[in-house]
This record gives sequence, C-alpha cells and structure tokens, in this order.
Amino acid sequence: MRSSRGERTFQVVNTLILLGVVGVTLYPFVNIIAQSFSGESFIRAGEVNLWPKGFNTTTYQLVLSDSLFWTNYRNTVVYTVVATAIAMVLTTCYAYVLSKRKLRGRNVLIGIAVFTMFFNGGLIPNYVLISSLGLTNSLWAIVLPNAISVFNLLVMKSFFENLPEELDEAAQIDGLSTFGILFRIVLPLSKAVMATMVLFYAVAFWNSWFQAFLYMDRADLFPVTVYLRNLIAGASTAASSGGGTDLAQVASNIQSVTMVLTVLPILCLYPFVQRHFVSGIMLGSVKG
Repeated sequence: MRSSRGERTFQVVNTLILLGVVGVTLYPFVNIIAQSFSGESFIRAGEVNLWPKGFNTTTYQLVLSDSLFWTNYRNTVVYTVVATAIAMVLTTCYAYVLSKRKLRGRNVLIGIAVFTMFFNGGLIPNYVLISSLGLTNSLWAIVLPNAISVFNLLVMKSFFENLPEELDEAAQIDGLSTFGILFRIVLPLSKAVMATMVLFYAVAFWNSWFQAFLYMDRADLFPVTVYLRNLIAGASTAASSGGGTDLAQVASNIQSVTMVLTVLPILCLYPFVQRHFVSGIMLGSVKG
C-alpha cells in the first residue's frame, strides 16, 4: 500500500526532529573529545568546536604514562564488577520477594526500604560505622553501603509484579521450588529489566568517587575517578601558581581528557545492553 501524503509528511518531520535530537545529544561529546586533543591557547580562547585546534596529546601522555593511573583503573574495574554483581543478587532477591502479594509482612519490608530513601544516619555516623566494622581501605567500604538502590529495587519489583501469576502456578504444578521458579522462569523473562539494572548499577559504581575519597587513604586503592579528581586539582593549582608549559596545557584540557577516559568503558558497554531495553519479552510466554 502506498503511503498517503500525510504519512509521508509525518515521516519526514519525525526524521528531521529525531536527527535534531541526535545532533544535540552528540554535540557535547564531540566537543569534549575535540577539546581533549586541542592546544591550551585555543581552549582558553573558546575557539574549539567540533574539531581539535593546535592538536596535541600532552595530557593523554601525562595521564597514560603514569603507572598509578593504570592501578586505579584496574581498581575501578574490580570495584564496579564486584559491586554490580552483589547489588544485582541482593536487589533481585529482595524485589522478587516483595512482588509476592500474599507474603506476610510485605508492606513492612516495603516500608523499611522506602524509609531509607528519605532518612539516613548522616555522613559522620556512616563513617564511624564503616570504621568500627574495619572496612576502611577495603573493597567492602565501596560495595556494601550502596549494595541496594531502593529506586532500582522498586522498578524491579514492579516488573516482577506484572509477570502473569499463571507462570508461577504452572511451575509449581510441575514441581519447581521457589528458587527454581526464579532462576528457570522469572529471570529468563526478565532480561530487559536485568540489563537495565546492570547498566544503572555499573554506571553508578563506575562514576562513584566520594565513598573512596571518604573511606580510603591509600593511593594504590583509589578508583580512577579519585585519581583524576586529584589530577585536576593538582594541575589547576600548579598552573595558577605559574607552572610550566606542560602543566598549563594539562590545566586547560584536563577536564575533557578525564571525561573521555572515564566515560569510554561505559560507552563501549552500552550497545550490548541497549538491545534488551525494547524487546517482546512476554511474546508467547502465555497463550490465550
């Protein structure tokens, strides 16, 4: 069937609008990459737009040649992988339990989770708690305090609640236990929300720096975000006090370089997760 003039007009307008949205979204990333490879004078003059000017790699060389940078980068990968795995296990189990409407004490468990969204002990009590447990200067100081995001928990709970109850009933008739239903029925149908939660947790842990800054005092245990934060502060201070040319160059585009180095792994991960966002996960699971 041939499209009508109105449909063709809508497609053209819709395409132009989406291209505009893509352009607005990509422009900041392209501009940051261009600044990271540009010279100090061009950056200060605001002449860098979509293409580097005064091409140089001074800052990249200073950062990438530092062995401490690679140590902290490895720490970030380890922290992110371990923390995301633990967070996914705890969040999935907690959300699956809360999704059962017949569970006794369900409202109390939901209330406890929601309460923590609005109230907490505060910075000093949290620091005292982590220190008294002997978790400072360790992986657990980063992983355990943020093991469950209540927002992610509620999103996953809502998803589980929308799964047909007939699936549970059929699985119970077939003799599956609660864990069997979770691992063999529920999780295979929950790839979309699982992928989304993995991405949310991974991005949060990858970009986190304050926990490590607060609970760690050894440079070899810092994540790369703390390393880059210290590098920015040091370069800015040295440049303002009359440092050398290299330091002036670093101070000018260090923010762009750090953004590129920090966001690159997440950008590489996103295409593999995005394909699960929109999918017919329930297609054919229940036949009428």
